[in-house]
Amino acid sequence: MLQQRLASIFHGVDPRVCAAFWFFGLINNVLYVIILSAALDLVGPSLPKAIGTKLILVSLYSLTSEVLLFDVIPSFLTKLLAPYFIHLLPYSARIILISVISAIGMLLVALTPSYTDGGSIASKMIGVMLASAASGGGEVSFLGLTHYYGQFSLAAWGSGTGAAGLVGAGAYALATTSLGMSVKTTLLASSFLPIIMLVAFFLVLPREILSAARYEQVSSPAPPDADDDNDHDTSGLLSESPKILQSSNRNFLTNLRANLLRSRALVFPYMLPLLLVYIAEYTINQGVSPTLLFPLDSSSNPFTEYRSFYPTYNAIYQLGVFISRSSTPVLRIHHLYAPSLLQVANLLLLTAQSLWWFIPNVWFVFLVVFWEGLLGGAVYVNAFAEILENVPENDREFSLGATSVSDSAGVCVAGFLSLALEPALCRWQVGRGRDWCRRL
Repeated sequence: MLQQRLASIFHGVDPRVCAAFWFFGLINNVLYVIILSAALDLVGPSLPKAIGTKLILVSLYSLTSEVLLFDVIPSFLTKLLAPYFIHLLPYSARIILISVISAIGMLLVALTPSYTDGGSIASKMIGVMLASAASGGGEVSFLGLTHYYGQFSLAAWGSGTGAAGLVGAGAYALATTSLGMSVKTTLLASSFLPIIMLVAFFLVLPREILSAARYEQVSSPAPPDADDDNDHDTSGLLSESPKILQSSNRNFLTNLRANLLRSRALVFPYMLPLLLVYIAEYTINQGVSPTLLFPLDSSSNPFTEYRSFYPTYNAIYQLGVFISRSSTPVLRIHHLYAPSLLQVANLLLLTAQSLWWFIPNVWFVFLVVFWEGLLGGAVYVNAFAEILENVPENDREFSLGATSVSDSAGVCVAGFLSLALEPALCRWQVGRGRDWCRRL
């Protein structure tokens, strides 16, 4: 029965479409994960993490906050603005541009000497920002592209983005530990990963649909009519140019107003639940999880070092995200606020645990963190699946890209909240005799 059901679910699925979108999701997001995995190596352990200000105050596991913000804010700004003008570029040009900018950003990060070796942290952060902006443009573009390839392309994209967390962190750890590669070599090798996106788009993805679509044609204003006698009267051309420019400006402003109205209609059904779930889960990940510690002498504690808790929480969370982002072909969630509010409940529960330590068993926390990943991934992929099903076709491509700003906005808000929350929780624990967060 199960085999028959799966066969009916996946009947007619083009494996080339699924493969292409899976690699789009993986590569577009994996550089973000690699940069965060390398955050300590990028900034150097002795660098004041405020980067010249008192704004960013961090401890051991929130010391990546400045890298997180440099890695998220450009993506957020790109996703905020790009949906209103990115349609002017055909997808083929977008993919090339995104891949080139990603590669340049990673090369800049890799080739700039480390801070401890006299390198410029500013150069590395510019590289991080370039990679982040390219990732934001990629998410807007690839989500918009799913409009033309259907629900399974979205499922493959979501699965690829979910796998990026596991693959990125795992590959970085494997390269720098088991294989003994230097951080520079690992990051340099990562700069060639965007080539996979080019291969997936130009060689794997069936592009017959794109060849006939309007968005692959670069539109331009019609030239003024030439005189019948073909005398090339330049005065006529000059007199028509302002009219052409005014018409083009009017069309742009008209489209902008229409898209702003479309965006307003997306806020409550799609953007707000996605924003809420990301604020909650990334506040957990950055602000609360580093303080969810247990005594090492406990019989239920599998670790011998306090620093082992956080990466384990992150790995369990990423596994939950991967599973839920891959689930839409077999399980759909239509009411997005329910899992979003459950995620807020997770935040409250784990914050309470950090404050009052009423759960004496770390395995229960593992379960909650896994559940957190399931909820976050489910809201992400189902929000866009709902758009594919419910938004009118003429508005769908724009709506997919415009809604993507919510996740980055949530990460940014959570990042700033965590800058204050994690040190405050640690101080609270130390004041009550639990100084484990100071032993990391």
